[in-house]
Amino acid sequence: MQRQLLILIEIKETNLTFLREAGFQLHFAVTPAQRARIPAALAATIDAVLTNGSTGFEAHEMAAMPRLRIVCALGAGYEKIDLAAAQARGIVVSNGRGANDAAVADHALALLLAAARGIVQNDQVARGGNWGASSRIERPTVHGKNLGILGLGTIGRQIARRAAGGFDMAVGYHNRRPVGDDGGGLVYFDSPVALASWADFLVVATPGGAGTHHLVDAAVLEALGPRGFLVNIARGSVVDTQALLVALHAGGIAGAALDVVEGEPDTMAPEVFQAPNLTFTPHIAGRSPEALAATVKLATANLLACFDGRPLVTPVTA
Repeated sequence: MQRQLLILIEIKETNLTFLREAGFQLHFAVTPAQRARIPAALAATIDAVLTNGSTGFEAHEMAAMPRLRIVCALGAGYEKIDLAAAQARGIVVSNGRGANDAAVADHALALLLAAARGIVQNDQVARGGNWGASSRIERPTVHGKNLGILGLGTIGRQIARRAAGGFDMAVGYHNRRPVGDDGGGLVYFDSPVALASWADFLVVATPGGAGTHHLVDAAVLEALGPRGFLVNIARGSVVDTQALLVALHAGGIAGAALDVVEGEPDTMAPEVFQAPNLTFTPHIAGRSPEALAATVKLATANLLACFDGRPLVTPVTA
């Protein structure tokens, strides 16, 4: 019997091939309007749902799908999937942890360098023909500086290796508790404030969700200080946007580079676009051709495991 898969996010046609070849019939509801108008007759046939952490999947949607067996999240995040509702129904949940780690770590270093060296701002200066001494402002080096990583998971470890091996940076981290192998010789700090006080660059690499909401607040930014830079490739909710804007306008930190922002894209605070020394990318850290293909392949493996009665490759538990 062909399994029915509902897809709630945009996926390239070339990557959909993995799902079709695995025997799934695909249905799409990739906009809020489409999602709100899923016919009851279709919902009653759905065996699996493919989403991501920021798009999520809610309890009332699960309730409308009596055949639903599995919800797969592309990417590591799953913060907007109702795990309690899934568990109550016996619906298993998987995520895509590990599939795009390299792309996200690469992007974190790219943002760090862009912020430190003023790449975006200086591109605009150069395009305007302003090549005089007054426009060629000195920017700090990255080599040999202190890098703090907030959340030493698999992505955080890849960032650490790139920074230490490529830029001779000293690397510290904060988790809720030290990692079991001492972080590969990295320095552990017992609070975000302590880490920020030590760091020249603070990279946010934590999961999203209630447990990390506004973990980077005014106190952390004050500890980072006027020579410090913030990079966020995790979830926008981890950084207190208003506190960040205050710090940027007051010179409380030297700059920030964000791939993720609270409320993106529809309910972002409009004033973020006027903040000084702030570099953006539109939530693309994990979007490379290699990473996107790998995430869909991993989701396919989890789907097949579920319907074959095998353990999931990357299960998520409540």
